[in-house]
Amino acid sequence: MPSPQRSTGLPDVDAHRLLTRIRELAKIGADPRGGVTRAGFSAADRLGIAYVADQARGAGLEAEVDQAGNLIVRRPNADRSRPAVLMGSHLDTVVQAGPLDGAYGVLAALDVVQVLAGYQEPLRYEPVAIAFANEEGALFPCPFWGSLAVSGRLERTADDLVDRSGCSLREPLRAIGGDPDAVAAAKWRAGSIGAYLELHIEQGPALEGTGNRIGVVEGITGRTVFSVTVHGAAGHAGTVPMDYRADALTTAARVVLAVEELARSQEVCTVATVGRFQIEPDVTNVIPGVVRMTIDVRDLSPQRLRGAEEALYAALATVATDTRTRVQVEVTDRITGAVTDPGLRATIRAAADELGLPSLDLPSGAGHDAQMIAPVAPIGMIFVPSEGGVSHVPEENTSDDDLVAGARVLLRTAMRIGLDDPS
Repeated sequence: MPSPQRSTGLPDVDAHRLLTRIRELAKIGADPRGGVTRAGFSAADRLGIAYVADQARGAGLEAEVDQAGNLIVRRPNADRSRPAVLMGSHLDTVVQAGPLDGAYGVLAALDVVQVLAGYQEPLRYEPVAIAFANEEGALFPCPFWGSLAVSGRLERTADDLVDRSGCSLREPLRAIGGDPDAVAAAKWRAGSIGAYLELHIEQGPALEGTGNRIGVVEGITGRTVFSVTVHGAAGHAGTVPMDYRADALTTAARVVLAVEELARSQEVCTVATVGRFQIEPDVTNVIPGVVRMTIDVRDLSPQRLRGAEEALYAALATVATDTRTRVQVEVTDRITGAVTDPGLRATIRAAADELGLPSLDLPSGAGHDAQMIAPVAPIGMIFVPSEGGVSHVPEENTSDDDLVAGARVLLRTAMRIGLDDPS
């Protein structure tokens, strides 16, 4: 059972209820290969949304799905004229994910709204929980679909967004409760979000390594994604001499190492990764003629991201010249980093301190819905430790003590924002 926390005399989350919901939700989309697979707008995702909505309604709360497929939970008779303290994350997952990424933040936010539904003191902001649609983009390749819609920055439509089989989002969005012809109406009006708080597992080793219980996120990394195609010359593996080859695969290997050096030795960005790799013709006795890959470069600083992009172009040009191949590069995605609000960081620290939980300021190397909300509202993020620093895998885990502690910090932070005198 979770360990007791320092008493404050104020409302508290229900630890048993929170942990039970986390475990029950993890059964929805349980993958026979291990972990959880609940891709956005899939049948499993629909079941996950229905579960959370049923839990909310069973607690006497209001739950609705907006035009973009976001699940929104409010107190009964909520005052929608007041700015909201919006709290949440996402319910969709990558393939064979763990049970906590995204889902934990949604269920903790649900518990906070449920607790505050019974709180008698007036709050300056209306507490609202949200499960943003399709944060991961595992099935329909538009990550952050729901949070982009809420912030009014979504540029895709349900008809032009298709999965790998060529099916559009229109019917899956309708099936989940959205409206493919009115997605733009999911935008929240200016000033309607007083603050956005996202509770999340760290997905890294810093908290566990330092013994801290709560992470106060300073900022969320920016990201540039490139599609790279190496064009060489296919040929017989036995008859083309080595000096006559334009081997796309050996060139691609040099590209992979050049990408690693951007972050490792040149230190022009925080991390750089080759994630996908496809070889053509992919035959044992044929020299590869084409290799396609993706490159993911991340840093909190927009200036450093631009510098890393320039360094990448220079490195690829050199590799192409040295290998007599052609290297084609295209930017497929740019996600701007976001700095969290200093006032919210201070409030999170104060809430953690009040509960006797040591905290650490740290950046987020992963993207989150919070950075999509940052252009329209102040954002704050709370991390709890990830065992082994792993995430997006079946082994993803956080102790019950830490899960409950994070939810308590979320509640105390929301109350400090909403009360004139939170002490």
